[in-house]
Amino acid sequence: MKRNPSPLARFAHRLAVRDRATTRRPLSTWRRLAGSSPLPAARTPARPHPLVALRRLVVLALSGILLVTLTACQTPATNPATNPATPSADPAGERPAATIGLTYIPNIQFAPFYIADHERMFDGADVSLRHHGTSEGLFTALAAGDEQFVVAGGDEILQARSEGVDLVAVASYYGSYPVRFIVPADSPIRTVADLKGHTIGTPVFGENYYALQVALHEAGLTTDDVTIVDVGFTQQAALTTGQVDVVTGFANSNVISFEMAGFPIRAIDPQVPLVSICLATTSAYADANPEVVKAVIAGMRQGMRVTLDDEAATLDITAGYVPSFRDDTLAAARQILPATTALFLGPDGTVSPPLDPAQWDRMAEAMAAVGLVAQGTKGAEAQTNSYSG
Repeated sequence: MKRNPSPLARFAHRLAVRDRATTRRPLSTWRRLAGSSPLPAARTPARPHPLVALRRLVVLALSGILLVTLTACQTPATNPATNPATPSADPAGERPAATIGLTYIPNIQFAPFYIADHERMFDGADVSLRHHGTSEGLFTALAAGDEQFVVAGGDEILQARSEGVDLVAVASYYGSYPVRFIVPADSPIRTVADLKGHTIGTPVFGENYYALQVALHEAGLTTDDVTIVDVGFTQQAALTTGQVDVVTGFANSNVISFEMAGFPIRAIDPQVPLVSICLATTSAYADANPEVVKAVIAGMRQGMRVTLDDEAATLDITAGYVPSFRDDTLAAARQILPATTALFLGPDGTVSPPLDPAQWDRMAEAMAAVGLVAQGTKGAEAQTNSYSG
């Protein structure tokens, strides 16, 4: 890739100009600062990961449709024993190599990783980024040793662990859960309890379906109290044509898709006790390569901070990683970006907040109550903050 003067370097210079008490800050300043910030049956065959929705957004935006869903997949049951614990070295033999699975087509949602790669923020590791194939299982490459990290939902990680996959979340990527129940603006549905007797369109797998089942249970309802229609990734068409009364979708993709199409909606936050997108690896890999794990987390978080602070740099760098990043796709990205960065923050405004063992235990209880994991599953065992700075 041709490296023109770095947008991040320009951004660092602008910060220096505003700070009269300091001298010019080089890019390394970012590295120093980065570490200082505080069902139908649930187990279905492998389906696309929650982040596949934006693949739909990219493709369909080019034709002006913007019919997308940022949705989750059902975790495939794979054999964790095939994942090697020791990373390979880079060609120069200086730093261990590691691959991060970003799932599916390149998109603005992965901007922090693009920035970290472009600006060489993964200190101590030779990191490469890999987007999954459309029919590839979420954890297949990780289990096979083709990837050492993957971006996945905390609920997906927990469900996969219950199937015997060696997985552990090592950092949060989203600090809040993105699933929303989307209804027409004039709909009488205003709460989860109001869903009783209504028809709901959703992919019947992954985070959309997990959130729906848990939300119904928390409201004292079951799937028998509603009619569930498997609409896959056609939520927008299903709702706008009146096939269903409500659809599930993501705050930083489906909600924006409806808004850009000019269809008035309301997005209801079900406030489910589930953990959203995390950076995950295997416990075997993390135990054997703690410094690599630390380097990947630190680089990801530096990229997240730049994504939050400098839209121009983010869009410029992302354009080098997203081949179709122009015209309608760029217009969509400008709206997706702030909706995505809002999800980076925890309740106290912290970027990539620490994982909360108690929250993971609550998630395990909620998922067990609807049969997504076994009773007695220890949610806290699926996460660790040991590798965060």
